[in-house]
Amino acid sequence: MKVDFYAKTGEKNDQISLPKEIFGIVPNEPLLTQYIHVYRTNQRQGTSKVKTRSEVRGGGRKPWRQKGTGRARHGSIRSPIWRGGGITHGPIPKSWKLSFPRKMRVLALKSALSLKREEGSLKVVESLAIRKPSTRKMQELLEKMEAHGRVLFVQKGDNKVVRKSLSNLHKVEVKMAENLSAYDVLLADVLVLTEDALKFLESKYADK
Repeated sequence: MKVDFYAKTGEKNDQISLPKEIFGIVPNEPLLTQYIHVYRTNQRQGTSKVKTRSEVRGGGRKPWRQKGTGRARHGSIRSPIWRGGGITHGPIPKSWKLSFPRKMRVLALKSALSLKREEGSLKVVESLAIRKPSTRKMQELLEKMEAHGRVLFVQKGDNKVVRKSLSNLHKVEVKMAENLSAYDVLLADVLVLTEDALKFLESKYADK
C-alpha cells in the first residue's frame, strides 16, 4: 500500500509505503458517526444561565390587595408572567461531556485515515526544515502538491516556523500528530502528512 511522496520543493519524488494497520482498514462508518456526535457535544460549554424568580431583582411585597381592585390577583412582581420577572425552566450551568473509550477513538482515527487514503486525499511530504517563516514558499509547496480546498497539515511536534508560514493561508490548518483527531481528518479535503508525522503515527498506532 503506497501513496505519493513529495520533496520539500513540492516535486513528486516517488511513493512511500503506508502501514495497513492504520491506512488500510475498512472504515467503520457507524463508529465515525458516533464519534462526531460525541466530539461536537463535548464542545458545548454548558455555561448558559438565566435567573429564576428567586434571583431577579424585586421585593416580595404583594403588588396590590387581593380583592376589590378589578385587576387580576398577583402575589409578586418576580412572577415569570411579569416583565422583568424570573424565567421558568430556563437553562442552568451543566456538563454536556460524553465519554468515548480510547480504543474507540483510535479505531475512529484509523477509519478516518483509511477513508482519506481511499479517496486519494492523502499526501506525504518530506519533513520541512525552514529557518524563517515564509507564507509564499508554503503556498507554492501546496500548489505543487495540488492540495486545494480545506487542507490539514500534520507535523511531528510544534514547529513554530512552519505553523507561522501556514497561518495566513486560507483554509489551511496545522495540527501536531500527537494531538490528531478523527474529526480534524474528516473535516479536511486534503490531508498532508510530513514524513516525521507518518513515522510517529506508525509507531503509536500500528500495533494497536
